[in-house]
Amino acid sequence: MSLTKKQQEKLEYSGYRFVGEHGHSAAKICHWQKKSILNEGVCYKEKFYGIESHRCLQFSPAVPFCNQKCSFCWRDLSLTETEWDGDYDDPKTIIDEAIAAQTKLLCGFWGNDKADKKKLEESKKPTNAAISLAGEPTFYPEIDELIGEFNRRDFNTFLVSNGMNPKKLEELENEPTQLYISLDAPDEKIYKDVCNPQINDGWNRLNETLNFLNSYDSRTCIRTTCVKGKNMVKAEDYGKLLEKANPTYVEIKAYMCVGYSRERLTLENMPTFQEVKDFAEEICQYTGQKIINDSEISRVVLLK
Repeated sequence: MSLTKKQQEKLEYSGYRFVGEHGHSAAKICHWQKKSILNEGVCYKEKFYGIESHRCLQFSPAVPFCNQKCSFCWRDLSLTETEWDGDYDDPKTIIDEAIAAQTKLLCGFWGNDKADKKKLEESKKPTNAAISLAGEPTFYPEIDELIGEFNRRDFNTFLVSNGMNPKKLEELENEPTQLYISLDAPDEKIYKDVCNPQINDGWNRLNETLNFLNSYDSRTCIRTTCVKGKNMVKAEDYGKLLEKANPTYVEIKAYMCVGYSRERLTLENMPTFQEVKDFAEEICQYTGQKIINDSEISRVVLLK
């Protein structure tokens, strides 16, 4: 099921630009891309992994589709569908149009005296695809070919998934540069409370994904979004899950009280940077990992 014209217009008002004919793919300028072009800072992914913020394409091939309605998600969850229904656009089309849409969205910066013109010119040729804008990207029927097409164009690809479609992830022939899996609870009870799954076996599916993660040849990363008063507990249980997945990296990141999440959570649920660091240190006690990097402004620490 694609979004209606009215639903698309609502999202376009907030900065989305839909591409293709079937209303399931979109691009959106990232906050940090704007900051980078103005030389006012960069995304923590540039600090952690060398990804240039001004050359990053924030994009999704499955905007309306997700099988969770996480309490901390900044997106409008009233638009979420749990099963793909209908036709879809091919990977080449949505990539070409997403790049064109982003370039058009950035055109206003050419009139800004503070904008870095070299970065603006480079932004026309993005080198990283953050497949994470909205929805669960593994719902897109041609996700494997989409990653393959990005790879052929010499993109880095950061695929962010909730792990609810383990078979799709396990059978990818074209692996992303880095696969992110969200792990936002130490046990099933907290998982159901925080992630609000729309399917009955979400916790089992997530664990199935964690079980095969170590078989990936590419880099893998577990990301935990910390919601104060909700899931910053049971560090030992997080440790056991991380030991099973054996990811290349772990990101422990604060929930940020922005967007539609403010309808479900409050500022009191947003941990401080120090609280995130303390919780990360606690998890490290059970995994043997260490904090190797951090970004205070984004309230995130990197473990390895």
